[in-house]
Amino acid sequence: GKEVVIANAIIAILTIGGQQLFSFFTFSCPCHVGQNLIYGLAFLGVPALILLIVGYALNNQTWRLVTGKRSHFEKVTTSNQLLKCKLICFVLYSITGRALVAPVTWLAVTLINGSYYVCAMSEYAPTYYYGANPNVTASERRMILATFPCSQLVPSELTRARDEVILLLRYQSQVAGWLLIAVVVITVFLSYCLASCFSPLSFLHFRYWNSYVHNEEELFDEATEQHSRLYAMQHVRKFFGFVPGSENVKEIRIPSLREWQAVSGLAFLKRVDEEHYDYSLLHDWALKEHAHGKYLKTDEDP
Repeated sequence: GKEVVIANAIIAILTIGGQQLFSFFTFSCPCHVGQNLIYGLAFLGVPALILLIVGYALNNQTWRLVTGKRSHFEKVTTSNQLLKCKLICFVLYSITGRALVAPVTWLAVTLINGSYYVCAMSEYAPTYYYGANPNVTASERRMILATFPCSQLVPSELTRARDEVILLLRYQSQVAGWLLIAVVVITVFLSYCLASCFSPLSFLHFRYWNSYVHNEEELFDEATEQHSRLYAMQHVRKFFGFVPGSENVKEIRIPSLREWQAVSGLAFLKRVDEEHYDYSLLHDWALKEHAHGKYLKTDEDP
């Protein structure tokens, strides 16, 4: 839908801006044999991996998929297990597609920029680009090539060779970046085409379904907020003797020390029977205890 496209565009733009700032303030190639590759690949791959994990974590479908699955799978029968597996695979594919927006953008932008790739691959550049003093050993040649990303470390007689190597590596990096973009675009397009071809709904029916799901989620969230507030209000009123926000409160309840201790502290979600849970300590107290105790008139002095 349009919301997904807009969200993905915003994520891509933020990733591009973050990559530029990240490169400007933090990236500095060590220009040393054995360190260039690790440093360049770390700056290329680690942020992409972090963005991928964040993409999974920020997607509500991820938590919808994994939450409460232990008790759910215990009840799955053989007849619908295959259908469940297909649905899970489809949802995972959708989640992964959304999560890949930021890391793919990061990889594409960094490859087109070329700085990380030049740093990582400089010592592995083809030897025929090394034009001066061809009688040096292979280890010495790698040491010299490793300094090429740092222009201040390169002798003046090797400036031309350095420029040729940097141009070659930038060419390779930018080609890889554009190929990555092309593969992603083609894959996304073909995925949408296949999804549309195998969809059991017509074009307008599919739009109606999207609209229905969107409206149902909004209404469900509103009902959840109101229902949980009204339900919690009953427990709070039982504990304090009045409803928050009420006018003309004539009396309030004074909880005892034992009751304060009962609703304080830490607690897990507690299962009370096959169908219901206690959501909090106050919830548990309200369901088990009677609201006896001391009441105080609000127009009386304490």
